[in-house]
Parts: sequence; structure tokens; C-alpha cells
Amino acid sequence: MAFAADRLAAALAAADPGWAAGGACVALSGGLDSSVLLHAMADLARNQRFSLRAVHVDHGLQADSRAWAESCREVCAAAGIPLQVIALRLDAPRGASLEAAAREARYAALAANLGPGERLLTAHHRDDQLETVLIQLLRGAGVAGLSAMPARARLGPGWQLRPLLDVDREELRTFAESRGLAWCEDPMNGALRFDRGWLRARVLPAIRERWPAASATVARSAAHLGDAAQLLAEIAAVDATGMIDDGRLSLAAFGDLSRQRQVNLLRWWLRREGLRPPPTARLTAALPAFLAARGDSQPLLRWDGAELRRYRGRLYALPPPPARLGAGAADLAGLASLGPGLGRFGLVAGQAGGLPAGEAWTIRFRTGGESLRPHAGRPRKRLKDLCQEAGVVPWMRDRLPLVCAGNRLAAVGDLWLDADFAVAPGAPSLTPVWSGRPRLY
Repeated sequence: MAFAADRLAAALAAADPGWAAGGACVALSGGLDSSVLLHAMADLARNQRFSLRAVHVDHGLQADSRAWAESCREVCAAAGIPLQVIALRLDAPRGASLEAAAREARYAALAANLGPGERLLTAHHRDDQLETVLIQLLRGAGVAGLSAMPARARLGPGWQLRPLLDVDREELRTFAESRGLAWCEDPMNGALRFDRGWLRARVLPAIRERWPAASATVARSAAHLGDAAQLLAEIAAVDATGMIDDGRLSLAAFGDLSRQRQVNLLRWWLRREGLRPPPTARLTAALPAFLAARGDSQPLLRWDGAELRRYRGRLYALPPPPARLGAGAADLAGLASLGPGLGRFGLVAGQAGGLPAGEAWTIRFRTGGESLRPHAGRPRKRLKDLCQEAGVVPWMRDRLPLVCAGNRLAAVGDLWLDADFAVAPGAPSLTPVWSGRPRLY
């Protein structure tokens, strides 16, 4: 069956029956695949009522990238489709994969560009799926990685759809030639220094010579692995019952699971927390330390972009804690940023009780030895003891904003207020407000 708009419509309906409700946005690179997707979507739009636009990401990695962006503008203008061009200036860290850095930057930009419920359509096809499975296999990926690319996945406030996964690239080329379409050829696609380029030039021709239907058969295997990954996720969700509370995983029953189910649950939980799991070997090797730790110990597993900690019989999965800011004082004026990952903090005027409005308040961070009186008529308490009693996680105790009058501590974030400073409700006062507060317990 030749590729055409009706086949695209069927693939979209199978992947996401309500796809048209939020509008569709085609990720247009200017190459063959995305150009075919754009024109097939334009065919659909002439017969169906849905919002259609396109977006082009210019990575700035090629001398001709501006010309490609201009070509996309011309194509969209001729088709009457609105186009937005997003310009990136990619700066991959030393030693990092340029392919991976470009992909992450592109998807971050596309996610930020989507509207609520909008569908981003990308032109990944069956040959791309074959490449992805081979690359993941050679990287030692597990079931989730080998299931390759799903037809539908959450992306930012919307969804990403891949409606061409059952279409071969030659079918797309036939469609383009029959319509007289023009497209750009990205030399990076065939560059041998990149994994995909090397596969396309050296490996896939030999595979197809021996196994002409390799794209279709490997796609079936990827679908089977996708089913297996879904079953593993369902098992993890069952195992997690009663173990997860406010994003924390209790170890009380966790140790009763087999090691395979422990690892499966942890990887599922990390993804649910929006974090990329570490390599399975590292996670498996770290588990005994977390399970056998004494009550006062704080084992830590840190990997790229995330970390796993234990405190009071619970596991915490979180990005690395933000850097502790210096102890220098700064004037409070409204809600001010405390630094990356710490949110915004300030004093808000009102009559709900809080601190007196006439003081010259400053903010600083813990240096040691601080104390305050949380209850009138009772002794002062060290901040260290208050944090321990309340269960504030140790890695955030040095990152609590302290409100001071001179050298006297008056408030700790929005957690505690010194009774010696407190103003009763009804009188003009300033209330500590901490917006975007990180997890403290």
C-alpha cells in the first residue's frame, strides 16, 4: 500500500484517536522525511478541521543551516502553513556526544514551544526504528531501550506522535518524487563519525542485502519489547503500592522484593520522578548499601543529572541539590531568587501575623550555632535540633533561608518564626513566603 494522506490518517487515529483536538505541529527539518509528513498533513487539513503549523529547529551546526531555514519558510508559505523557526547555538561539553547534545537541545526547544495538548508530529519511520534498535542493542540497553521509539509519548505540555513508524523510507521517497517535492540533504546524516551515519553507510546496506525485510521484522521485535516494558511498568506499579509517599520510597517492604523487582521498581520510580535512571549495573551494585545502612548513615548514589539518597528509612530521588549560597546578607524586597533549584523567598506585607514591618530584615544562610524561640515562654532551640526533630533532610539544612535582624535570627524560611519577634494577626506585619520550595522532608 503506497503512502498517502489516508494511510497517515489511519496511523494517527491508531496512535492517538483524539490527536486533532489540540492541534498539530510538524517538526520540519527540511529533509525528505519531514517534508513528506508536512505535505501529507496539508492534504489531511484540506479535508478535516484541525489546526496545523510547523516548527523548524536551526542547530547552527552547519554553514548552510540558515539556507535550510529559509527553504522551510518558502515551503510552508507555499502550502499556507504557519512556520516558527527556533535558532539554537549548541555548545556540547568536552567529551560529550554531539549527536546526543543536539537531540537533547532540540527536544527541549520543541517541548517548550508546544501548547497544552498540542501534538508534535515527527517523521521517524521504520528505517529509523531499525537504526535505533541496533544502536540501543550495541549500548547494552534493557527492555525499555530496545523497545525503541513509541508512536505516542508525552512531550512538555503536549504529546509527540510518530505516525510514520510503519512506513519505509523508500515509500516516502516515492511520495516525494510523485509530488515533485524538493528537500535538503543534511551531510551529517551520512557522516561516518556519527553512529547513525556509520550504520547507514556501512552496516544497513549489508543487512538489507541479506534480510530485505529487516526494518519490518525488527520493528515487530521492538513492538514485542514495548509490550514487555509495559508489563514491567505494571509490575512496578503494583510493587510500589504502599511504598511511595509524596515522592519518597519507603524501604520497610522494599527489601522483601527480589533483586530484579527492586531494580525494576527503582527504575520505574525514577522515571516517574522525571529523572533518567543510572546504568542498571551501578544501581544493582549500590542497593546493598542502601538496604543495610544504619539509621544514622546517609548512603548516596550520584550519576549524571540525578542522585539517590536514604534518610530515615526512605529513599529520595532528586536532582543534585543546588549549590549552597554564601552567608552574606542581602536586603529582602519582595520574592527574590535564592539560586537554582531553591525557589524564591521574601516577606509579603499583610495582617495575617508574622514579623514586624519596621525592621531592616536581611537574608542569609546557615553558618552554625543559630537558635530561635519557636514558642513563647519556652526555651530557645538550636536550629540543628529543630531540623532533626522535624525531619528536614540533611542535604537541605544548609540551604534554608534565614531571616535576621542584625545578628538575631527571626525566621527560618516559612518553617519557624521566633516568638520574640512575632506580630499577632490583625496588625501590620510581614509574612515569610517561600515559592517553589524544594522538598525538605
